[in-house]
Amino acid sequence: MTFPPQYPRAHVRTRRWWQHPALIVALLVLLPPIGIALAWTSRWRTPGKAVATVLAGLWFLVPLLGDPPDGTAGDARPAAAPATTAPGGTAAAPPPDQVGRSLRQAKAAAAALGWRTASHDAGPEDAAQADEDAWRVCFQTTAEQPPAGPATLDFAVVRTEWPCPARDGDPIPYPAMPKVVGRTFAEAGRTLAPLAFRTVEPKGAYADVVPAAAAADGWTVCFQEPEAGQEVRSARTATAVLHLAAPGTGCPAAPGALLHPSSAPPPAAAGDDDGADERPGTSGGSAPAGSSGGSSGGSTGGSTGEGPGAGTVTPGAFCAPAGATGVSRSGAVYTCKGPDRNRWRR
Repeated sequence: MTFPPQYPRAHVRTRRWWQHPALIVALLVLLPPIGIALAWTSRWRTPGKAVATVLAGLWFLVPLLGDPPDGTAGDARPAAAPATTAPGGTAAAPPPDQVGRSLRQAKAAAAALGWRTASHDAGPEDAAQADEDAWRVCFQTTAEQPPAGPATLDFAVVRTEWPCPARDGDPIPYPAMPKVVGRTFAEAGRTLAPLAFRTVEPKGAYADVVPAAAAADGWTVCFQEPEAGQEVRSARTATAVLHLAAPGTGCPAAPGALLHPSSAPPPAAAGDDDGADERPGTSGGSAPAGSSGGSSGGSTGGSTGEGPGAGTVTPGAFCAPAGATGVSRSGAVYTCKGPDRNRWRR
């Protein structure tokens, strides 16, 4: 029996794992270069390989081609914002920090770096800054630059003796006058030092006792001006007046009272300049007579009055008329004069 001849089986190629169609498609989407390479090693027909290559290439290149315009536009925006130029056409330096300096100093420093300057009241009053040395910078902002020319640095300022507000335009937190009544004059001076008053003036709480400024440190404050809690706006141009009593002496009920009323003129003639005795040769509020001698009113300098204590005056007591003269118990000559209300003064 004859059998037909045996022919060998045709060669069949084995597909490797990296040639699996699902893997190739996934790589064409996620990693196009690798997917394209594997596609050309697969069993796909040539037209399919070409289509896969074109589509994967576009998918890979489109994002790369779209990024540069976005990045360029983003880079251009910050470059255009700080385009500040000085008057000569050169770029201005960054804005200098001038907070805390006087307005005159701040403007000079900013102008030297190529900035225009402007200023406004940092408080709610919108006051003009006529004297630039009297104003201090609290805040600064950069105004929008005009199409041509340098940018402007705007300073929000307050008067040098005032504190800055919490924010530009808020009310000024003026300091309050502290209470110094009951303290010695030296202690009160230390308490008032931060307010920087132009002068802290000692005055006698009693009209007939005048403290010497050089020896007033140990005297007690009985009354104060301004009152405790009062708003202090311009301390550097103001005077704080403290009415003092000598050590060991109690305070009067009101300023201007007499410590030694027995040596003073009768109450009807004392106290007010308007209550001066109209008789020639007398003075209201001091000696009853003898401060403007004689019976022919108008002359001064005598001590020929009548009554007990005639011819003597109490230093520091109120008196009238201005220009009258009198002699104290110690024999010193005093004149009725100011400042403020007339008193017997040397």
